[in-house]
Amino acid sequence: MSNVLSLADQITLELRADIIGGRLLPGMALVENDLVSAYNASRNTIREALHRLGQEGLTRYARNKGVTVRRLGIDEVRDLFQVRRTLELQAIASSKPLREYQSDRMLEAIEASELAREREDWRSVGTHSLAFHQHIVGLMRSPLFDEFFTNVVAQLRLVFCAAPDEQHFQSPWLARDRQIHDLLADGDKQAAGETLAVYLDDSERLLLDILSHSSRH
Repeated sequence: MSNVLSLADQITLELRADIIGGRLLPGMALVENDLVSAYNASRNTIREALHRLGQEGLTRYARNKGVTVRRLGIDEVRDLFQVRRTLELQAIASSKPLREYQSDRMLEAIEASELAREREDWRSVGTHSLAFHQHIVGLMRSPLFDEFFTNVVAQLRLVFCAAPDEQHFQSPWLARDRQIHDLLADGDKQAAGETLAVYLDDSERLLLDILSHSSRH
C-alpha cells in the first residue's frame, strides 16, 4: 500500500496548515484561478482539495460567490468543546506516566507560545497552544484520533479569529498549559484532568461570549 500523497492531498494539508497557522482567516475567498497558479495544479485537483476542506468543515461554497473560509457559530463552538472534553479528558484519564519524548513535545509547544508572546504575536500564541492540546490527545497513541483532532484544531483556529482582541483572549491560557504539563510530569493525572476540565469550561464560555456579543453588533 502506497503512502505517497496525491497533489490534492498535499494541497489540502497545506491549506489546512494555513488555517491552523492563522494565515487564512474566516471569510477569505479561496479563488480557484489563484490556487491553480500558486500550486501549479490542474483545476480538477484544486476543486478536489477545496471539496475535501468543505467536508472537513473548513470552507463554505456559495453560488456566485465561490469558496470561502468558514465562519463558525455558537452551535459549532459547543460541538467542538464537546469533542475536546471527550478526547482530551479521556487522553489524560487513560494516560500512562508521561514519557520524556511526550514531555519534550509539550514543552516545545509551550516554549514556542512563550516566545510568540514575547514578540506579541498573539495569533502564533494560539497556534502553539493548540499544538500543546494536540500532544495531549497524542497521549492516546491513536493515529485516527490524531488526524481527527487536527481537523478540530483547524476549526478552533477559525473560532479564535472571532476574538476582537487576540491578546486579551490568548493571555490566560499559557500558564495553564504549563500547569497541566507539570501535573502530568509529576504523575498527578487526576489533578491534570480536573485542571483541564476547568480550562475547557472557561475557554468555551469566553468564546461563546465573544460570538454572542459579535452577533448582536
